[in-house]
Amino acid sequence: MTLIDEFTRECLAIRVARRINSLGVIETMADVMLVRGVPEYIRSDNGPEMTAKIVRHWLGQVGAKTLYIEPGSPWENGYCESFNGKLRDELLNGEIFYSLKEAKAVIGQWRSHYNTVRPHSSLGYRPPVPQAFSPVPLPLDRAAAMQ
Repeated sequence: MTLIDEFTRECLAIRVARRINSLGVIETMADVMLVRGVPEYIRSDNGPEMTAKIVRHWLGQVGAKTLYIEPGSPWENGYCESFNGKLRDELLNGEIFYSLKEAKAVIGQWRSHYNTVRPHSSLGYRPPVPQAFSPVPLPLDRAAAMQ
């Protein structure tokens, strides 16, 4: 399951699992909403995990409206379809995963690269969320010497 911000093109989440049911969808969306807030709309396909009554009810309770694409019309969900194609072409077609844990780690690393390093033509060849700081903190003595 992938969650994409249509405006920034950032991949907000990728849920890697053998099967994803409606509770997995809610869990993934809730995790993102805790950090990013509740979006006005959620656009998705008509898969059973997305159209389940429990998901629709939960989205209504948190205040998000749903936009379902027409069956057989992937162009209505172009940003997500484009992302899924890139994920497939750049990673999944070239990897063999020997465990679910390995798949989660490798796909998580790819997602981080996609968001922070990989250039996007629609964004002027910049990544959606460029790194603004070093993820590894410098020891205080080295930081002081750099000043």
